[in-house]
Amino acid sequence: MTEQPDTTDTPPDRLSTDPRSPYFNAEVLARDVGIRFKGAEKTNVEEYCVSEGWIRVAAGNAKDRHGNPLTIKLTGPVEPYFRDKTSG
Repeated sequence: MTEQPDTTDTPPDRLSTDPRSPYFNAEVLARDVGIRFKGAEKTNVEEYCVSEGWIRVAAGNAKDRHGNPLTIKLTGPVEPYFRDKTSG
């Protein structure tokens, strides 16, 4: 049994939930990507980057002047994974 790196089982280095972002990928988001940030499960991540070590989370219900949610950039170790991945 040889293990080959399968791109479908590894989330991308950077991903955004905003359809206007160049890092938006509907196919990947449809697979239900989970994020562990500093070892804790995060469910409110708007965007992440593994190589740069940061996530963006919504800042409460605050909106900018265009009606988009305001985000805060947090730095630390980011571990994305697919929740629907079958183990084994």
